[in-house]
Amino acid sequence: MIKDIYTNTKYKDALFRFIFNNPYDLLSLYNAVNNTNYSNIDSLEITTLEDIVYLSYKNDVSFLFGHQMNLYEHQSSYNPNMPVRGLIYFAELYSGYIQKNKLDVYSTKQINLPVPRYIIFYNGTKNEPEKKELRLSECFKYSAQQSDELEQKEMKPCLELTATMLNINIGNNEELMKKCNKLYQYSEFVRLVRKHLKKCDINAAINLAIDEAISNNILKDILQKQRAEVCRMILTEYNEELHMKNERKIAIEEGYKEGYDSGYDSGFGKAVDEMIDGFIKDGETKEQIIEKLISYFKMDKEKAKEYFDKHVI
Repeated sequence: MIKDIYTNTKYKDALFRFIFNNPYDLLSLYNAVNNTNYSNIDSLEITTLEDIVYLSYKNDVSFLFGHQMNLYEHQSSYNPNMPVRGLIYFAELYSGYIQKNKLDVYSTKQINLPVPRYIIFYNGTKNEPEKKELRLSECFKYSAQQSDELEQKEMKPCLELTATMLNINIGNNEELMKKCNKLYQYSEFVRLVRKHLKKCDINAAINLAIDEAISNNILKDILQKQRAEVCRMILTEYNEELHMKNERKIAIEEGYKEGYDSGYDSGFGKAVDEMIDGFIKDGETKEQIIEKLISYFKMDKEKAKEYFDKHVI
């Protein structure tokens, strides 16, 4: 198994990762995704990356099975940059595989590597299709002249990576949910938390959701034995997200105040910069950020582009 390389150990596993690091449930999920019926967990080797020095995140679940290198990621918000993250993860995973199996990449004989499979399980609140493919090549941008030249020569980027995003919100991919009951239970529990959040604070919402879930046999085995741990995991995820939103709101408010105190332009500019920085950290694309600047600050598209371009230089 690949060695631990994650420097930030402050936060433990998210609930999805916590559930599917169990090999029985992970094999059930694999069978559901691939429409197979394997039962031998001894053939499954979990290779999840615990630590990547130069990243502020770790992957959710990765494992070897049937000569496939499977990478399963959970996302509670849409992120078009998942193929880029997948590229980094797979590079680490294959490096570990090559070292562990003592493969010689300098040999004149072809080495054999497991086939990569990249699945993203999405349960955000933004409407997304049941199935969507995200490609690494969509990140590669050329000038208009370069695009024309490459099209004429039928040249394609030398790198490609395809991630399959599956919507696991209740009501989506029902066949998948039927095949993997634990995935259905996870999605139903998330729905319960969101339902109670509409009526009460996060602590009360989590406890009400857990009580309702247990009474309906939803993740009952986990929630009864590890209730406190589950509460902590959800609170950690929720508080991180809330903190980022609050920081962004404070930055905007301080920017406006500074604008009135020392000149509108400088304060306004600070607010815009802080918001752009937050959106970039959230994995938003340039186009998405520009649209949000237009919406939040009531500026025209050219001005929004100008602010973005100044920020990223």
